This record gives sequence, C-alpha cells and structure tokens, in this order.
Amino acid sequence: MVYPPDNAPLLPVPTADQPSSRIVAKGEMLPIIRENGIVYAQASRAYCHVGSFLLHPVVHLHILNRNDELYLQKRSMKKDLLPGMWDTAVGGHVDYGEYIGEALHREAAEELKFYDFNPIYLGSYVFQSSTEREMVNVFAVVGNFNPHPDLEEVEEGRYWAMEEIEANIGKSVFTPNFEGEFHRIRRSLEALL
Repeated sequence: MVYPPDNAPLLPVPTADQPSSRIVAKGEMLPIIRENGIVYAQASRAYCHVGSFLLHPVVHLHILNRNDELYLQKRSMKKDLLPGMWDTAVGGHVDYGEYIGEALHREAAEELKFYDFNPIYLGSYVFQSSTEREMVNVFAVVGNFNPHPDLEEVEEGRYWAMEEIEANIGKSVFTPNFEGEFHRIRRSLEALL
C-alpha cells in the first residue's frame, strides 16, 4: 500500500445536505484504496460496511499444522458481521496509517495472542459481499502452534482436518468468504507442507 504524503481526504465527500462540519472521523478509520494499492481516501469502518462498496484492505492469516490441519476461529457472537460462524484463523481490517504487515501482526496478537511467526504471502484478491468490498491480503504460517483465542474477539478455535472442512462447505458452518478463500488457496497451503 502507498499512502499519500498528507492525510487522505475523508469520505463521504461533503454535500449541501451533509456539510463537512458533520462529517467526522468516528471510530475505526480505514484506508480506501485503488486495486493497485494506492490510498486515495479514508472512511469509517461503519461507512465502509453500509453498501458504499469502498475498497478497503484486510488481512487473513491461515495457520496450518504439520498434520495438514487448518486452525479456524469461531467468530464471537458480539461481532456485527457473521457472528458464531467459523472463519479464517486471523482476519481483520487494516487501520488508516497502518501497513499490511503491521495489521497482520496486530490482528494475530489481538485475536489469538499469537506473536512469534513468519508469515508467507499467498496473494490478494477482491471480495465483495452485499455490504462491503475488500482487498483481502492472504498469508499462511506452518508449524505446530498453539494459539490462545481472546474470548472477546473469538468464541473458540481449533484445528480442522481438510476433509472435515470439505464436508462442511455449504452447510452454513463457515463464513462465505472463508469458503471461497479455502477453495482458492487449499493447494497453496498444502504445498507448504
């Protein structure tokens, strides 16, 4: 990602109905990017999730053990999106002013108290749901790790066999994003073993 030398403008852009004095940075602010990674604006997380479809970066970390099992987290019931569904081990937004690697390590620490790892970049893709549009930056680690979920962020976590994941695809067990991403990267994950 490439940030402008000065703070990027806030979105939404002021209008006669909503003058700039009423557009304030509230809560978590996210960089708004072009598909090439250039940051051209910033907006609140809330604004990004109400159908504005502003492209914003997120990070995902897949934790694979030596037994070809993938660690997944069960999203907290307190989450505003997809509570109680199983998802990627670590996932979260990149905050404005933060870089991809910083966000990845911050999210891993917040969600799983997971600190000592060397991520392998697997690629990026654009994901769009009915409410948002994300540039997903996908990473993986391989090893016999023992993550410790933060129960505010994550309800629980455990390792899943690849066959167990496949058997539960399409049964409303996993988030739609995880299911699509799993099929996209499964071979790349197993190539790391």
